[in-house]
Amino acid sequence: MEQHRTRPPQQGPRRGTPPLPPQAARGGRKGARDAVGTGRPVQRRAPGARPVPARTPAPPFVQAVRRLPNPRLTGLGGGLFCGAVMFALGCLDALLLESLTVYGVLFLPVCLVTAAWVRRGDLLTAPVVVPIAFAVGLLPMAEGDAGVLGRLMGLVTALATQAGWLYGGTLVAGVVVLCRRVALMRRRAAAQRR
Repeated sequence: MEQHRTRPPQQGPRRGTPPLPPQAARGGRKGARDAVGTGRPVQRRAPGARPVPARTPAPPFVQAVRRLPNPRLTGLGGGLFCGAVMFALGCLDALLLESLTVYGVLFLPVCLVTAAWVRRGDLLTAPVVVPIAFAVGLLPMAEGDAGVLGRLMGLVTALATQAGWLYGGTLVAGVVVLCRRVALMRRRAAAQRR
């Protein structure tokens, strides 16, 4: 049995929603060039649409940074990454240099990378996992008597003497997280204004 439509098909956008821009408003096809031959893609707009500002190319430094890997770690993944790297650096430093200062200096870029690679939803975990990773990395470097209590006393002593590096790395992670959070809030506010 054939069923007929009771409502006529709706044409055009629904009430209260703005029309979607056509594909050509995003810059046209990749090979489309303008008539003058400047090499820029043709910018076609739908009638009544706002003009699309032309993008200027980014500086070479920004382009180089954009080509770097940009992984996004969960909170647990960031903690595992930071802890594993600091443990490896602690083992390497214990074998080669036996210097807690070198370990502290290497801790700062690891904090920076961890805070930069944590995904947006887990930003607040970066300043928490960084001090834990610092303590994990000190395990192979802690000097103490044989036994668990002697090793634990050496770890506490190393943490007390290297507290400046610990606070510095936590501060670096906190500043990076704060800057990323502010940028995220600005993007959301700009999207809501549109």
